[in-house]
Amino acid sequence: MKNTALTHIHESLGAKMVPFAGYNMPVQYEGVNAEHEIVRTGVGVFDVSHMGEFFLKGENALALIQKVTSNDASKLVDGKAQYSCLPNNDGGIVDDLIIYKIEDNHYMLVVNASNIEKDWNWISSHNDLGVDMQNLSDGYSLLAIQGPKAAEAMQSLTSIDLINMPYYSFQIGEFAGLKDVTVSATGYTGSGGFEIYFKNEDAEAIWNKIFEAGKPFGIKPIGLAARDTLRLEMGFCLYGNDINDSTSPLEAGLGWITKFDKEFTNSANLKKQKEEGVSRKLVAFEMQERAVPRHDYEIVDATGNVIGIVTSGTMSPSMNVGIGLGYVPTSFSAVDSDIFIRIRKNDVLAKVVKLPFYKK
Repeated sequence: MKNTALTHIHESLGAKMVPFAGYNMPVQYEGVNAEHEIVRTGVGVFDVSHMGEFFLKGENALALIQKVTSNDASKLVDGKAQYSCLPNNDGGIVDDLIIYKIEDNHYMLVVNASNIEKDWNWISSHNDLGVDMQNLSDGYSLLAIQGPKAAEAMQSLTSIDLINMPYYSFQIGEFAGLKDVTVSATGYTGSGGFEIYFKNEDAEAIWNKIFEAGKPFGIKPIGLAARDTLRLEMGFCLYGNDINDSTSPLEAGLGWITKFDKEFTNSANLKKQKEEGVSRKLVAFEMQERAVPRHDYEIVDATGNVIGIVTSGTMSPSMNVGIGLGYVPTSFSAVDSDIFIRIRKNDVLAKVVKLPFYKK
């Protein structure tokens, strides 16, 4: 089990620690609902240093990225980031990721913790272009400072204009007295904020300065459990639950990051799928009575036939209603369609809704 550079701090704060993607990670501190509320209304900090960072350099770096990812990375300018995915050869997804353009011929790819080795091997296997690839995942820490007060709380630590930083842009500069920190206006919560990348040896100093600066704003450490409820309220896909090696990006509602004006892995088959239409879709649903849908619960129709499976589900802390995502036949995917979630042998009514669940 790996530790992050901040594991000892989480333990000293009394966090409940759990194994996650091969790391010892804080799942909660004072409770999921309280932590969720802090991020929705104030500012909270997640240690997500288990995520992977690959650096690609060379005159063919963009060509390699274009070959293995579904989105069009040629649209990126320096200081912009892009959400994308790595399609496999069978119609599914190797992983979803964020691509950062540092400058021409120099990119950072941020991948899911559980897929670091898989993604590295996949991209490497397509690198017949002489691109210099470095996997620096073990040397970098990543903190997500999230919530509507994040910019105001952190502005004293940097000359970077956090208040006016556009969504999915980033700058590399001084932060908390340390140089070469990547400050990115990204996150997985839907409540605004930043993700900051830096060397492990600076982790404790940065953590302490973040909490010192954020103290007047009620800043708190937040665990992975609240990260999951926050992302689900926004309908953000979680790899391993809502997308995986057998789910097509088109089935998953990720057609917006699947661009067919270029060729990429399996693009011909995915283009054909788009033209012919998919047979199933990932839908969002709300329970129509008090009940909590859970991962792997069966989705059934009005006569009890199993039509799908819940991929993510929870009781929404913000809305106090059961919410979830799951794949169903396209005929059941229209907004307001009635579906049923099988919970302990009872088929409980749910309604297909439009994302996001949580409207600010």
